[in-house]
Amino acid sequence: MAGCTVGPDFHSPEPPAVTRYTPEPLPAETASSEGPGGQAQRFVSERDVPAEWWTLFQCPALDDLVRQALADSPALAQAKSKLVKAQEDFQARRGATRMPKIDAGISGTRVYVQPESFDVPELPIETPFTVYAASLSVSYTLDLFGKSRRELEGLQARVDYERFELEAARLALAGNVVTAAIEEASLRAQIEATEAIVALQARRLEIVERREQLGGVARVDVVTQQGELARARASLPDLRERLERTRHRLAVYLGQLPGEVQLPEVKLADLQLPAELPLSVPSELVHRRPDIQAAEALLHEASAQVGVATANLYPRITLSGTGGSLTTVLASLFGSGTGFYFLGATLAQKVFHGGELKAQKRSAVAAFEQAGAAYREVVLTGFQSVADTLSALNYDAQALQERSAAAGHAETTYEITARRYDAGGVSLLELLDAQRQSLTASLDRTKATADRYGDSAALFLMLGGGWWNSADKGSGTAGTKPETSAETRP
Repeated sequence: MAGCTVGPDFHSPEPPAVTRYTPEPLPAETASSEGPGGQAQRFVSERDVPAEWWTLFQCPALDDLVRQALADSPALAQAKSKLVKAQEDFQARRGATRMPKIDAGISGTRVYVQPESFDVPELPIETPFTVYAASLSVSYTLDLFGKSRRELEGLQARVDYERFELEAARLALAGNVVTAAIEEASLRAQIEATEAIVALQARRLEIVERREQLGGVARVDVVTQQGELARARASLPDLRERLERTRHRLAVYLGQLPGEVQLPEVKLADLQLPAELPLSVPSELVHRRPDIQAAEALLHEASAQVGVATANLYPRITLSGTGGSLTTVLASLFGSGTGFYFLGATLAQKVFHGGELKAQKRSAVAAFEQAGAAYREVVLTGFQSVADTLSALNYDAQALQERSAAAGHAETTYEITARRYDAGGVSLLELLDAQRQSLTASLDRTKATADRYGDSAALFLMLGGGWWNSADKGSGTAGTKPETSAETRP
């Protein structure tokens, strides 16, 4: 009685047949430089991403932030509820299609009959009287052409989609927290360096103003220095605003109000740059990025809808039966009442609907093709993001190397100038200028260091974040394969 299942049977698309992410082979390791965050990073092929990848930065404060966000984020709670809803929708539909429907009922009806209406002097019973009825109805629709199975297949695909959306939400949340923490650490370091530059510029302005009073410099030199100080001070409000915005964003990630949350201060010195970076095989990327897996689940759902639309073209047979008892005495309703039963079968075939059914099938096919194109786009975008991140890791390491060299040269220049100043060979203005250049170079190095930490976090995200290694990968029916049969034609 199972019949056949019409419509296409879904098969996962083949992964791209590529051996690397970038056009040119990657170097064995990135460039290195002196100072924190400057060590070389090696790319380790076929190394798996750990589920708690953020622990590789070896910062307890960062670990606490991510774990609190994963526990309390309202965005993650929404994704979990969507998964539960999809699972329950699947269970409800499976129970409604795989098992017969059984309904029980009991009723009482008050009846009054006029004997004169039937041209008889009197009835054998007194009127009005009450008729009691108890019944049990059973019905089952035969799934001859697989419509119910395709519907279940589509619902199962929706469950898979919501499960991968949950994993994507977890990954995005962890990535957002890590990125915000790195940005906060970078901004704090930038504010500290900028405040030192402002103090030096103010000290330099005092000297220039004193020299102008003594006739040693022109008024234009004072105005120029005032402009330098104003520009240095003007950068501080923007940095402080960005810092506050970052901390407010972190509070929301943690599911707390910005005005009430107590956040630890993460510093760049607290972070350790991962020395080894995992690099999965490109063909495995489609199985490890949750956004690609979610797009595949939508493609699967669209495929199942083609089967549903195809099955609608064929007849449906429903078997039904009703049995029960009828009596005028409530006490004997389940005993000596008059029994009755009905057995029946219904064959329904849509004959003419103005081309509606065929148009629905063509619509389902078009939706399937659209889902296929969307899947390919997600795959291409995923590979692009990995390639972009690998390039950033390589070039940002080179940029830090140059920034570190520039900072080293500026520091050496300042040390030499300081010795010359102690010996009376240069003025205080020259000493302060050398110190300002050293601080500016250090500020540039801080920004480049933060970029390297951000690039490392981005690579873990772009490779999928290691969700498949987590002990909590969803629950219920998520991830199970739907029951399908080979495509046949009745």
